[in-house]
Amino acid sequence: MSFFTSTEVTTGAKLLEILYIVIGLLLLNTGIRNLKDKANDKRIGTGIFWIILGVVIALGRWIPVKIVGVLVVLMALPAIFNQVSYKTNDIPAKEYTKAVSDKIGYKIFIPAFMIGITAVIFATMTKLGALVGVGCGVILAMITLSIMNKDNTLDVYLRDSKRLLDLVGPLSMLPMFLASLGAVFTQAGVGQVVSDIVGNIIPEGNVAVGIIVYAIGMALFTIVMGNAFAAITVMTVGIGAPFVLAQGADPTIVGMLALTCGYCGTLMTPMAANFNIVPVAILEMKDKNGVIKNQVVPALIMLVVQIVYMIIFR
Repeated sequence: MSFFTSTEVTTGAKLLEILYIVIGLLLLNTGIRNLKDKANDKRIGTGIFWIILGVVIALGRWIPVKIVGVLVVLMALPAIFNQVSYKTNDIPAKEYTKAVSDKIGYKIFIPAFMIGITAVIFATMTKLGALVGVGCGVILAMITLSIMNKDNTLDVYLRDSKRLLDLVGPLSMLPMFLASLGAVFTQAGVGQVVSDIVGNIIPEGNVAVGIIVYAIGMALFTIVMGNAFAAITVMTVGIGAPFVLAQGADPTIVGMLALTCGYCGTLMTPMAANFNIVPVAILEMKDKNGVIKNQVVPALIMLVVQIVYMIIFR
């Protein structure tokens, strides 16, 4: 008998719909504010990008698929022609920031901690899902921040959400598109093509060589895809299943470590925008590849360790 009820599952789906609508409204807010910013010489393209994206995320499940496709193409055009930018952002004065920092201290980490804890609770103790948990955690964090500092009003949150989206720009959409691309590749039979190519390289019955090729393939394909979850479906179909698992390797160990090998690729690619490009934009680092450069050596060391572990304990 299932611990979760159908009512709980339905409630989770409804809450997820509400969450998407809220995210869509935040994107619309960013688009409208940029559209009104006469100091931004690219305000038309910027407004079009964020407004269309907001509409697709908020209402996409109720809009006909073909129309959504047209909207996505229209949304991509300003980004392609470098017409998405920002000019005016409400950044607090340094004196004010320091005063609030001195007042709140390390308690500033409490709201962020609440988001993580709420996500874990929702993921493990309910059927509502981690994403709903994150949404609820954000609401709790906003309430907590407002209690900590009365200056934190709804308008402040709207301005800050715009500022964050402006800093990240269209790259914020890259992880979602790349994850979808993994499913497209799998459906298109890319895994079988990879299997045919690798079959001419790996000696028949040699599990160790199969593991090495599988692990390195996971890292390389993740570098291209920017998403280990997208890469593992293609790599497992093409290499993992026929050349590793079919030879008697433990699927639990191999699957777990293969995904970790993919994460090593994540550390070395700008395609993993949410990990390697977003922090650069938020921190306004001078070197756009600064994060990746500091992660390459640890990533390669981790990859070797994962391969050795997989071979020994397969």
